Amino acid sequence: MRRTQYRVLAVATASLTLIAGSLSLTTASAAPGAPDDDVAGAEQYAPGLLRAMERDLGMPADRAVERLEFQARAAERSARAAKTLDSYAGSWVHPTADVLYVAVADRAERRAAERLGARAVLVERTTAELEELRGALEGALEGAGVDATASYVDPTTNHLVVGVVEGDDAEAAQAAADAGVPADAVTVVVEEAPRTLIDVVGGNAYYINGSSRCSVGFTVGDGFVTAGHCGPTGATTTNPTGTFVGSSFPGDDYAYVRTAAGNNLVGAVNDYSGSTVGVAGSSPAAVGAAVCRSGSTTGWHCGTIQAYGATVTYAQGTVTGLIRTTVCAEPGDSGGSLLAGNQAQGVTSGGSGDCRRGGTTYFQPVNEILNRYGLALRTSSGGGTPAPASCSGHENTASSSLSNRGSAATGSFSAASGKHVGCLDGPSGADFDLYLQRLSGGSWQTVAQGITASADERVEYTGSAGTYRWLVRSYSGSGAFTLGWDVP
Repeated sequence: MRRTQYRVLAVATASLTLIAGSLSLTTASAAPGAPDDDVAGAEQYAPGLLRAMERDLGMPADRAVERLEFQARAAERSARAAKTLDSYAGSWVHPTADVLYVAVADRAERRAAERLGARAVLVERTTAELEELRGALEGALEGAGVDATASYVDPTTNHLVVGVVEGDDAEAAQAAADAGVPADAVTVVVEEAPRTLIDVVGGNAYYINGSSRCSVGFTVGDGFVTAGHCGPTGATTTNPTGTFVGSSFPGDDYAYVRTAAGNNLVGAVNDYSGSTVGVAGSSPAAVGAAVCRSGSTTGWHCGTIQAYGATVTYAQGTVTGLIRTTVCAEPGDSGGSLLAGNQAQGVTSGGSGDCRRGGTTYFQPVNEILNRYGLALRTSSGGGTPAPASCSGHENTASSSLSNRGSAATGSFSAASGKHVGCLDGPSGADFDLYLQRLSGGSWQTVAQGITASADERVEYTGSAGTYRWLVRSYSGSGAFTLGWDVP
């Protein structure tokens, strides 16, 4: 239920007119009397999440909070870099320092990368060029009978990385040469063969066809998403009761389970410390970002993102487009949740190693699952976040227009702790994005965003008290838009 009582806007009333203009991500702008506290304190994050980051990453709670807030800002800037830089070659964050790197293959774009608040790194090949080389190499490996355990583009080295089991490294290197892949563009590593993670009973498990068991990923409007290898389309589940209405494996590793009436679907993840971590959205984190995984066998564990778009070959077949991480996992954790702070990242696919000696785990990106089945991720308030058909019925509304690549922001407003809802209804054929920003240390920091390819966006975010504003940007196209928002 939407609140009828809310704090007065700091600058204007609900009929506020937006201020049009072009804003840089690094521009500092503060409202009179605005606080200079952190974007969010420790109360923004579940205690179990912070404890796991201290245990697995050596980050005390205060440092973990700083890191998560930095990662949220870096994710927004990385997404913008990928959209706007023609020679984009990937982005990543420093493993310990709060520094975002953006790689470009054209010296002329270094300044553009730096204007996004990143350190520019000049490299030889774009991500698109490395992906093209990867396609040629994977075909050569298959033709040579070499079973690669995994392949991915590593933006930190500007290399294509191929994993093989011991004894196949020489054949893999020869296949790369035969495919015309330059020796300075590929790295062959020997690693343990991955396997799908299934069949071990754990805490928050669900059962498939009365026999095998997996872990719930994230709840959606009428069910949950999980790994495709957990069950085929038509398979039934118990605890909760449901049916696989969509499943893809191998090739992909995702599935959609529609649960029966009577199940209580909550937009949160079990932290295995007697609490849950609320899910606020699904903005992808940068390479190098700290992430944590929840699964029914080993509980809650953390690590970092190593790469996106990884290809993995299991005994059952090859899966492409996965997130490669240093998080540990074990059989039975399959399908479970991967989070960066409160942002959903993916569902557990498989990997190598275990949680005693460490290992590598791969995840199916959650946004691909949502897009494939037209699903809305449930957030910590329990509701979905579909793209709006219109933006009527909100506590505050405003209308304006943008030119191509322009931006517009509301005036700042004070908000209590609670849920923010923003709705953007943009012009047909345009790509408009919506950001919720919080004032911190005299500058605006993005805490939630909607950056799909649509003109319409919906953003939900549960945050602490502070000074906020909404920002609308045109990625492409121009025209009039309507913004609606609710203040906690």
